[in-house]
Amino acid sequence: MSDVAAASGVSLKTVSRVVNGVGYVSAETLETVQAAIEQLGFRRNEFARQLRQGTTATIGLVLEDVADPFYSVLTRAVEDVALSQDYLLLSASSAEDAARSRRIIESFSSRGADGLIIAPARGTDPAFLQAELDAGCSMVFVDRPVPGIRADTVLAENRGGAARGAAHLIAHGHRRIAFFGDAASVYTATERLAGYRDALSAAGVESDDELVVMAVPHDEANGAVIDAVLDLDDPPTAIFAGNNRWSVLLLRHLKARGIRPLPAFLGFDDFELGDVLDPGITVIAQNPAAMGQLAAELLLRRVSGDDRPTQHIQLETRLIERGSGEIAGPFSAC
Repeated sequence: MSDVAAASGVSLKTVSRVVNGVGYVSAETLETVQAAIEQLGFRRNEFARQLRQGTTATIGLVLEDVADPFYSVLTRAVEDVALSQDYLLLSASSAEDAARSRRIIESFSSRGADGLIIAPARGTDPAFLQAELDAGCSMVFVDRPVPGIRADTVLAENRGGAARGAAHLIAHGHRRIAFFGDAASVYTATERLAGYRDALSAAGVESDDELVVMAVPHDEANGAVIDAVLDLDDPPTAIFAGNNRWSVLLLRHLKARGIRPLPAFLGFDDFELGDVLDPGITVIAQNPAAMGQLAAELLLRRVSGDDRPTQHIQLETRLIERGSGEIAGPFSAC
């Protein structure tokens, strides 16, 4: 900064005001200093600033899989908020592995991250997270809560959204609705299954466990499980996919089996190209961008010293009708 001050003919303090955006500087002086900064190729020494302020201006984001379209949108929203406040974002995938998630969280904390946004992996030890909180690490949980931990949480209305989706299929004449959800140990999966059952109960439709699959969706492992449901003596007339990965896996499997036309199909969470298939795929859509933005804003407020009571925010989902969920079933009035 001394070189910038000399080149622009102002004091070192004035250059500091320009660089840090603090204090008054006249428009003419601002233009002169900025021109000198550009000419000299000056860059602010972040490490020195961090030592002065006692912060790394870094936050961490731990998600199941940053390659998942839902999480990639959420990540971008967190990144936008972080950059707008001059924070750097570090992100990593837990791969739904509690041990791996713990290593990532410990690594981010040891590097001085000011706070963390976490989608807790199944099996995460609440005592470990509480210890991190007690050590001064701010946290916000996203997509899934952690029982017993007092921290801000941003979720979707999983149960209500799933109930709306199942009720939509029922309204179009379906009673045999297959539900494919993630592992039962995953919070979102159990909430969506509960919503599916809520809708059946409200419509007076008996729930059939043979139509319910709760498993991690993998191409290699689930083909036989899908076939077992499709080939029941009394097969489903509609399919409800509990997340976007199940939607893609099921649609590929139906195509591979040559099942055309498709049965009625509805997915929880939108996915790329779902709107260009024939028919388009009806979905219960979440809002990962809003989820990420809110989580980041909450975290940065906590990092700045906000000590208000913790917030538990649940974002609404919406039904997007594209054709597949409107295929009439045997009990349709049409």
